[in-house]
Amino acid sequence: MNIGEAAEASGVSAKMIRHYEGRGLLPAARRTESGYRQYEPGEVHTLRFIRHARDLGFSLTEIAELVGLWQDRRRPSQQVKALAEAHVRQLEQKASELLAMKAALEHLVHDCHGDDRPDCPILVGLADPGVARPVAGRAASRPAVRWG
Repeated sequence: MNIGEAAEASGVSAKMIRHYEGRGLLPAARRTESGYRQYEPGEVHTLRFIRHARDLGFSLTEIAELVGLWQDRRRPSQQVKALAEAHVRQLEQKASELLAMKAALEHLVHDCHGDDRPDCPILVGLADPGVARPVAGRAASRPAVRWG
C-alpha cells in the first residue's frame, strides 16, 4: 500500500510516517520505480504500535527502545517492565506538576471578582510569577499557594 493508505490504516499521518522513518523507528520504505513509498501490513502494524505508544506519552527515544524490544522475540520482559515503570513515574511527576498549576490558577480565579473593575489578581499573578506559585510538593484540593 502507498503512504496515504498506510496512514489511513494506521491512524498515523503521512508526515509522521516519513518522520518515523527518518528517526529509524520504521525501516525505510521500499519505493516504486516512480519513487512512491510502499508499505506491507507488518509495517502498518508497527505504525499502530508506535501510535499507541505515543498515545501513552512515551518519547520517541523510548518508543525506539520499545519497538526494538517488541521485535526481539528473545527480549527479557524485565527490560520492558522497567521502561514502562520509569514512564509511569514520569507521568506521576507530570500529574503532580499539573495539579499544582491547577491549584495556583484556581486560587487566582477564586480571588478575581470578574466584574467591571480593572484590578485582576489573575493578571497580577501572570505578570509576577512569585505572586502565585504553588508550594512544592503540594497539590491539595485547597491550593497551597505562596503569595508574593
